Order: sequence, then structure tokens, then C-alpha cells
Amino acid sequence: MGIEGSFWRAIAVYRVASLGYAALLLATSGGYERPVAGWLVLGVMAVWTAATTVAYSVRRSRALLVVDVLVTLGCLLASAYVQGSEAGRAGLMPVTATWVGGPVLAWAVHGGRRAGTVTAVVLSLADLWIRGLDESILSVPINGAVLLILAGAVVGHVARLTKQAEERLQRAVEIEAANRERERLARGIHDSVLQVLALVQRRGQEIGGEAAELGRLAGEQEAAVRELIRSGPATAEQDSAGLVDVGARLRRFTTPAVTVSAPATPLPLPAGQARELVAAVGAALDNVRRHCGENARAWVLAEHDGDLITITVRDEGPGIPAGRLQEAEAEGRLGIAQSIKGRITGLGGTVTLTSAPGEGTEIELVVPARPSTVGA
Repeated sequence: MGIEGSFWRAIAVYRVASLGYAALLLATSGGYERPVAGWLVLGVMAVWTAATTVAYSVRRSRALLVVDVLVTLGCLLASAYVQGSEAGRAGLMPVTATWVGGPVLAWAVHGGRRAGTVTAVVLSLADLWIRGLDESILSVPINGAVLLILAGAVVGHVARLTKQAEERLQRAVEIEAANRERERLARGIHDSVLQVLALVQRRGQEIGGEAAELGRLAGEQEAAVRELIRSGPATAEQDSAGLVDVGARLRRFTTPAVTVSAPATPLPLPAGQARELVAAVGAALDNVRRHCGENARAWVLAEHDGDLITITVRDEGPGIPAGRLQEAEAEGRLGIAQSIKGRITGLGGTVTLTSAPGEGTEIELVVPARPSTVGA
């Protein structure tokens, strides 16, 4: 049940203790006009205490919490009948006494400080109503109302902070376990796969011919595997707010022919937006390989200025002749128009393409760094 379970067990203990206190007041006060009815109300409180102790340990639904408030409100309002018309002037405490705090604490733990505060206000107003509005005796119920409201707000705030801390701790444990597993796999891969790929690359270059091409491919895969190991598990790229580090995903494009430069600090975007942005960069690199050759060099530069994330993909290929993109679109080849521009436009960003024959091509992708609902 975790830390939250401890809160609910504490609430159950509070209910039992406050029920005992209410029974003690009823037995010793002697000022109630209808004590038999008071014991009946106390019986309802005892049954409901047992019911909520079991119910909250199994399932804590909103409907159960609402019923909890209604039952407590009914017992509180029944105190007016038990006490009689002169109970307010005599300063008698309602039959429920401190037992009314149970649903306030329950709502606070379940819904936070706002839910706890609202529940406390509702029950406090009912308490003030049955006590009357005699100014000479209002100080005691008002003090009780203030304490109840503060309890709802403080407990709700602490419960929410505790839940967040538990979630972060759990995530840290998961990331640590994933990192240990990654390190174990990395050692095994280094001792087997990477050494074989390095051997194939070296021998292919020595033999030449078709073997040289095989060696080149083995070298690319070796670099890709090394970068995949270095970048860490995917779970480490996403934080508790659901934001993904775009830089970590871009580094996976690193090969002997592709150089990726990204800031050491994260480039955070919602998962859906990050996926579209990385796919656009991948499409740009595919165009480099397709039109410039498998060995063509390319550079990917990622920058973050606080409001915008800018990613530049540059190559030293033959460049794009004027009008060639329009011809490609007319022929139905929409790689840049859809795979790149379409994705970035859908994220609320812009694409700038700079190219000239013999001078290579540079594609600049700019998207808002602020999380939005676009593409999420």
C-alpha cells in the first residue's frame, strides 16, 4: 500500500479514538435531553467506523468518500435532537465531538488540500448551525471550525507532497535498476558483439573490395551500438511530468558518418512532440544518405534558447538545384514536404531549407520549447 496506506491506517486509528472520546463525553456529560437517542447515534457512528475501516482498506472511491461525509453530516445534525433546545446555551459539544474530522482527513488524503478544506467548511457550517449564533458562546465552535479547516488543508498538502515524493523515489529506484541492467548488458555486448564488429571492420578494410563495404557497415553498426549503450535506457529520458529529452534521442543517430552535437542539459518536450521532431530529423538524414551516398558526412546540431528548440541538419553533398523541390512535389515525392515540413508545422514550428548546387544543404527545424497540446 506504500506511504498512502499509512495515512489511511492513521485515519482508521483516529476514527476509533475519536469514537471512544465521543462515548466518554456522552456517558459523563449528563446534559443531553435525550441520552437514549444519543447512544443510538453513537451506535451508528460505531458501525460506520467499522465499515469505513474495512472499505478504505479495499477501495477508496469518490462515491464512498461522499457517503462518508453524508453519514457524518447526518450524525452531526442528529445531535440537535439529542441535546435539546438549550444545549447550545449550555455549551454542550455535539454527540459526534471530534469524530467529524474523519471524512475531512479522508478527503484531504484522497484529493489534496482543496478537497480537505471544502469538506471541513461543510461540516463546520453544520456544526455552527446546530450550536446557534449566540455571540457569547461562538468562540468555541469557531475555534473548532478553524482547527478543522487547517487540519484539512495541512494534511491534504502533506499527503500530496508525500505521494509525489514516493513516486519520485519509485522512479529513481526503477532508473537505478535499469542502469544496473544496462551496465550488465553493456559488459556482455562489449566482450562479444562490439569486438566482433570491430574485427569485421578491420578485416574488411584489409581485404578490400566487397569486404571493405561489409567492414564499413560493421563499423557503422559498432558506432550505433556504442551510442545506444552510452545513451542509457529509454525510461531515463522521460521525467515524472512526461517530458522527453530530445537530445538523448538525437544522439542515437550518431554513426561514423553522422555527428550529433546536443547540449548536456535536457531538451524537454512532451513524448508525442519529441517523437515527431526526432522523426523529422531522421527523415532529413535519410535524404542525405539517399541523395549524397552512404558515406556522405552529415552534422546534427541541437540548441535550446529557453523558448525555442532549434535543430540543424547539414551535409556537404551536391546541394539541391533551384526548383527541384517543387518538381519533386509535383511528381508526388513528398519526403521533405510531409516527412519534415508536415511534422514540424504540426508542432507549431518552422522549417528553413538553405541549399545551393555544390555547397551542400542545411535544414533548420525550429519548434516551441514550451509544452503544448499540439502533437502531444
